[in-house]
Amino acid sequence: MTFNFRRNWWKLLGLVLVFYSIIAGFLIKVPDLPVIHESIRNLFFHVVMWFTMMVLFIISLVNSIRFLLKFNMWNDLIASEAVNTGLFFGMLGIVTGMEWATFTWGTPWTNDPQLNGAAVTILAYFAYLVLRRSIDEDSKRGRIAAVYNIFAFVMLVVFIGILPRLATSSLHPATGGNPSTVATMQPVMRLVFYPAIVGWILTSIWILQLRIRYIRLKYRYDNPE
Repeated sequence: MTFNFRRNWWKLLGLVLVFYSIIAGFLIKVPDLPVIHESIRNLFFHVVMWFTMMVLFIISLVNSIRFLLKFNMWNDLIASEAVNTGLFFGMLGIVTGMEWATFTWGTPWTNDPQLNGAAVTILAYFAYLVLRRSIDEDSKRGRIAAVYNIFAFVMLVVFIGILPRLATSSLHPATGGNPSTVATMQPVMRLVFYPAIVGWILTSIWILQLRIRYIRLKYRYDNPE
């Protein structure tokens, strides 16, 4: 099997950017900021995982809405697998965040609005997977799961995007009145941060494609469109 560059160039680009961001993330000179010091390098990994998760959950949301409009089971499949893939990156985001918190705050978890909101959101999407497994009939499962998926995304926006910024105090940047690390990022760090976002998002979409292809082969599932 030959590699079709015209069709798959973005996959190669994703891998190149991921490897570049990992290597450069550990090697570039970063500012010696108070408290966080060298742990600022986790910005290239922890924050990027959340960006990637958000993109996958948006893909899932769009396909859930499309399913409710057309009742096309193909959209239900994409929505489900996008949540599965998004949860993988969400868990990576939590693990890298806990590692960062251990070095910065001395504990992997604190009573912080951003952390608690992330935990609630992840649990809400795990409940989506449990809900799907509890319903046998395909069409009914797709309808109920799609409605719940919209609800879960609203929870994500509220618990990660809105409530932490309304909190009076928070240890996280860009919340509780703290300045955003991304907004104050030095130019040399942007040369790693933004390629990392693009690279991991492209790679995650590739992983999503592979998951969908696996389901199609396992269950002989064809795209009805």
